[in-house]
Amino acid sequence: MAIWKAQRTLLIVGEGYAEEAFLNHVKRLYAPRGCGLSVTIKNARGKGARHVVDWTRRQIANVDFDSVASMLDTDQDWSEPVAKQARTAKILVLKSEPCFEALMLRLLGQSDAGETKVLKKRFAPYVNGEPLRAENYATHFGKGLLESRRNQEPTINTLLKLFGA
Repeated sequence: MAIWKAQRTLLIVGEGYAEEAFLNHVKRLYAPRGCGLSVTIKNARGKGARHVVDWTRRQIANVDFDSVASMLDTDQDWSEPVAKQARTAKILVLKSEPCFEALMLRLLGQSDAGETKVLKKRFAPYVNGEPLRAENYATHFGKGLLESRRNQEPTINTLLKLFGA
């Protein structure tokens, strides 16, 4: 009879499709099958920080996870009451300040100045023009880059700690 081994469970909710793709990329790098960590990635489909936290709370109402996190932008709807709501629900917030594309550009050593639309255009070439596909993050956002830049980006450091890295 096979020995059953309990796995640690982790839920990470991304604000949108780009966050979901990046999180799936990180999952492929740090949580291979049989590693003892079961990671669930979900997409809150935008609508601001308050919606992402509310959506995450609804996801954990009926399912128990060992750890829960939400990756969200701070440029829309982010406030102290939303942060308190997340803390109360024991949701770790992975803040993309001011937006996901700015966080990714900083990881690459690029400037994060400008409006969100401009940042999206500047970020697109690094993911083959398709930030919604997890495999497009492999070229520029490998394990080496994430590990080397984790001390400059607290959000990435916290994310990697969730994966046990």
